[in-house]
Amino acid sequence: MVAYRDGGLGLLGDPTRRAIFELLARRPCSVQQLADQLPISRPAVSQHLRVLRDGGLVVSRAEGTRRIYQLDPEGVTALRAWLDGVWGDALAGFHKAAEAAAERPDPEQETP
Repeated sequence: MVAYRDGGLGLLGDPTRRAIFELLARRPCSVQQLADQLPISRPAVSQHLRVLRDGGLVVSRAEGTRRIYQLDPEGVTALRAWLDGVWGDALAGFHKAAEAAAERPDPEQETP
């Protein structure tokens, strides 16, 4: 499995890249197919795809004179594993805080 790259999540912080990522999650597309669904030019789509490809989230293949882009399963799996780890840590921290709060006496329940 590919190790998660620090920029992976940051790459999806851009709304246009996130929209491209979501479109590619549905099906592989050419630059023109993506541009037809977005309010940006083909060159702008290409630039965003290059960033996603360099970040390990997208791969492409030649199909005739076009390039078809799709999500890179290894990159997406690495991003998912990282997110799962962060989520697991957050849940563990919440559990620990809830247990600590449950062990503290309730000041309103104490008698003088």
